Amino acid sequence: MKSHFYFSVKDILERKYFEHAKVIAGHRGLSRQVKWVHIVEVTSIKNLLNGNELILSTGLALKEEGSFLSLIHQLGACGAAALCIELDTNISTIPAAVLEWADEFDFPIIVFEKEVPFVSITQDIHAVIINQQYEMIKKLDFYAQNLNKLLLSVKHCRDILQVLHKELNVPVLFQLKEQDVKVHPLMCSSEEELFLQNYYKSKDSKDHHVATTKVILFDQEYAELYICRYNHPFSEYELLILDRTSTALAQYWMRELYFDEQKRLEESKWIMSWLKGDQSYDGLAAFMDELNVSIHGGVVCICKTNTLADKEMLDLTFFNLVTKSIFEQYGFKVVPERIDHDLVFILLDTRRTGDWKARLISAYEKILKSGFFRKSSGAVFATGKYQLEMMDIHRSYETAKDTLAFRTKVDGGDHYCFFDDLHLFRLISIVNENVNMWEMIEEFLSPLIKYDRDHDGDLLKTLKVFLACQGSKQETSKRLFIVRQTLYHRLKKIEDMLGEDFMRSDKRVTIEFLLAAHEYLQPQSLLKKTKVH
Repeated sequence: MKSHFYFSVKDILERKYFEHAKVIAGHRGLSRQVKWVHIVEVTSIKNLLNGNELILSTGLALKEEGSFLSLIHQLGACGAAALCIELDTNISTIPAAVLEWADEFDFPIIVFEKEVPFVSITQDIHAVIINQQYEMIKKLDFYAQNLNKLLLSVKHCRDILQVLHKELNVPVLFQLKEQDVKVHPLMCSSEEELFLQNYYKSKDSKDHHVATTKVILFDQEYAELYICRYNHPFSEYELLILDRTSTALAQYWMRELYFDEQKRLEESKWIMSWLKGDQSYDGLAAFMDELNVSIHGGVVCICKTNTLADKEMLDLTFFNLVTKSIFEQYGFKVVPERIDHDLVFILLDTRRTGDWKARLISAYEKILKSGFFRKSSGAVFATGKYQLEMMDIHRSYETAKDTLAFRTKVDGGDHYCFFDDLHLFRLISIVNENVNMWEMIEEFLSPLIKYDRDHDGDLLKTLKVFLACQGSKQETSKRLFIVRQTLYHRLKKIEDMLGEDFMRSDKRVTIEFLLAAHEYLQPQSLLKKTKVH
């Protein structure tokens, strides 16, 4: 199919002034687009062209093969459409080296076997191009008006994609951020698979038969729109139509996001009562019926990051869209809420499997790799206790808050933590409420703490890693990135301070517990340094 408003070299050959013209090289390049006509009688033109020009010449400056080759190379580098030469006026033949180059790079060379008025050619082609531009502007305006009318009543983005498909009669590919590519109109599975294979090959090779544009919301890339055709390149008109469509899609989602945000604000009080455990059974049952999906359990996650603290609500709406899309890929229906500078996600499990934790870890990692967090290293997802009953979701929220509190006290590098993994620290917290843990820490570990403080040492860290490695000196040295001799020296000091029997089972359990307690109470230890002597 011929492109809209695409004036090619082949089209020009059908004009009346080209009746006695002949293509002598570069036949495969006849589909090149022509945007203007330029008469050239000099050999240095690399700074005079913008691309897609049809070059007319009498060959006055091309009598020598070297000059001809220089010109043809410059035309290729500038992206010119073709070269037309009038024979027998200044030159009678085209050098073989020029013809070989033209065939190799699909650059059409056309010769006039009879004298033709270049002025008439220029007027004729420019008239066509200018008329095309005028018609293109009118059609673009008409297309934009139709899209604006459609936006008043459109119910789904597929309706907008259908308008694009109808206008250009090409398949449309559409990809929401972090989701799979969708094809419009719908195809049978085998046909769609073959089409997508060709598309990915063309996309990777940056084929000019694939055109793409991004849908931008709130200065963020929300989706990408593609059109594909393999028998003819796209015209400027078609690229502008693609751009207008992406703008319409952005306006559509802006409207949907506004309505969703208004709805979210209305539901905020309801969600807060659910998180506090004040929601009635009937109200919760009605909410679950509206979801129209089977729920097999749920868990609450609190997302804390400095990135979100300074963001506008519209940016947070976009962030909610991205996270919602990712969570749903892993089987979780999302109910978001913002509390102060934290985002709270009620994640409703739609899969009847016991791997909810593994799926959630995969979702967290994908969110952390998204563009929103690339510049942030302080993002933390704190997850509460999984609940089978939705009436108990407030318990998951309370345990998520506990998890976040534990995470702030423990020096951990992970960006996500689970309440189920905090058994030891929960025990330490309970013990610390009834016993002065610092007295026990001082009793057992004060020599190591004092040595590390006075000598800027790493005995505490070395001991912790040594115990975690089950006493393996080889593994400990690898984890600490130190040589064996350095490790032996540190372990000797630890033996001198704690006793040679520090690896005895009962004493080892006590030391491991107190090391964890020291890590848990570390923020407070900064205020207690004077007590440890």
